[in-house]
Amino acid sequence: MKYCKLKNIKFFLSNNFKIALNLQLNGAYIPSFNKSFDHLHYKIKPSFKILGSAHNIEEIRIKEKQKVQLIFISSLFKKNKNYLGINKFKLLSKQTNKKVLALGGITKNNIKKIKLLSCYGFSGISYFE
Repeated sequence: MKYCKLKNIKFFLSNNFKIALNLQLNGAYIPSFNKSFDHLHYKIKPSFKILGSAHNIEEIRIKEKQKVQLIFISSLFKKNKNYLGINKFKLLSKQTNKKVLALGGITKNNIKKIKLLSCYGFSGISYFE
């Protein structure tokens, strides 16, 4: 946490809203499996961001009700049980007014395909390795 503040890097904690608030982090990340609305009872600063992830329209609706500002939709390229591909990703991303980020299997080889999407950004471990 101290390193991130020193380097001016935003720090988000996954799946523990209360600790993220107590540590005065930049925000919290709510995974797709977390369907709780408990975090809505906490008083938060306007600068505190709530991120979430979703794999389908039902999870997108839950993230909207959880009042997330950004939704990671996955998996764009990684061929796992949540694999979407470009067309399904585009259809899902049009189902919300929230900012959408692409996630899953993004590499330097397929990064140009991200431009085909109308998404706010992307995230991916494979790309940065």
